[in-house]
Amino acid sequence: MDIVYSKTISSIAFIPAVVALLFLFLSVFMVEFDYSESGKAIKSNSHWLTLKDASTARSIISTITGGIISLTVFSFSMVMILLNQAASQMSNRILEKLIGNRFQQIVLGFYIGTIVYALFLLSTIRDVDSGVYVPAISTYLLISFTVIDIFLFIYFLHYVTQSVKYETIIHKIFNDTQKSLEKKCVISDVREPPSHQLSGTVVHASNSGIYQGCMEKPLLALCSRENLVVHIEWPIGTMIIKNTPILSVWNKDGISEELRKEITGMINIHGGQNIDTNYYYGFRQLMEVAVKALSPGINDPGTAILSLQALGHLLKFRSEYYPKHAIVDRDNVSRIFVKERTFEEIFAECIYPIWDYGKHDRLLTMELHHILLLLWTQTARPVFDKMLDEIRRSKMYQDIELGFKGT
Repeated sequence: MDIVYSKTISSIAFIPAVVALLFLFLSVFMVEFDYSESGKAIKSNSHWLTLKDASTARSIISTITGGIISLTVFSFSMVMILLNQAASQMSNRILEKLIGNRFQQIVLGFYIGTIVYALFLLSTIRDVDSGVYVPAISTYLLISFTVIDIFLFIYFLHYVTQSVKYETIIHKIFNDTQKSLEKKCVISDVREPPSHQLSGTVVHASNSGIYQGCMEKPLLALCSRENLVVHIEWPIGTMIIKNTPILSVWNKDGISEELRKEITGMINIHGGQNIDTNYYYGFRQLMEVAVKALSPGINDPGTAILSLQALGHLLKFRSEYYPKHAIVDRDNVSRIFVKERTFEEIFAECIYPIWDYGKHDRLLTMELHHILLLLWTQTARPVFDKMLDEIRRSKMYQDIELGFKGT
């Protein structure tokens, strides 16, 4: 249920659908008001409401409807072109961030809402002699919406061109990952525990996909009620194949088949990933952007350096703060033990691929050496020493050193 809810509210169609429904309700209300005694009195006594002819009202509404439809098609054709360019130049995994932009969805919703409002209004116009039966108030409100749509379109052009800039995308990924890190990694000066082996009653995955975590509160309540201790064997974001051991359960008497199914139903395994629940996915996105930028077809070391700088900030935070490995119940009893990637694993999986692709690039070699040197001076971890030694042994770094000595 949580997965369905999350997919629904994050869908590109959710906000436009909500806004369009609001416009539909508004159109019904405005037409009712237009044909009410109060509306007729306003139209009879207001000389500025000069719209008295039904055919004129139809022409205005039809023209506006056609114009807004064209505006909508043009706006989002441009968005699709820019998204395609960003995906081909950086990574197609960033499309979710760009498509899920709330401002773009609100603009789309306002366009569609205006169209819905206009179409409903068009269906209510009556051919009568008296102008009080022409929905003049509603039509003038539609004209106001059209003016707003035009100004939204002008700002939308500026906003979209700025939002697909590489610096903006990388900064957004960095901000989302930083927030997820701050939410998950809340313990300082704690040594990361070693991994444990499977024991107890083993529970297997019911389907294949990406492990996205567990339903923490229901699983914790179940463990407290049945006096269970659960060890989850994989970190979030790991690819799981059906029937792979996913967790182990400790208790005195073992678990029944019904209880096993209940526990399995609380493990989220499905396609796709989310930075909010998995900060490591943000690290991987930045790594993939850097690697794509360093590919021969793109050859954009500047974008790779921006991603590397963002990774440096995130690694600094992760080297100082640790995620919780145990979830406790109300009685402060550890009930759920989760698996987390160590700092060394994150570093190896995100920095070494960039180095493999960029070791022959002078700009990236100098920037990576500089970032690692800054990290080493603040958190002297062995992994920094090893990486710095490898950089200094590389031919590119030695050529840079010789160049400095020659000058």
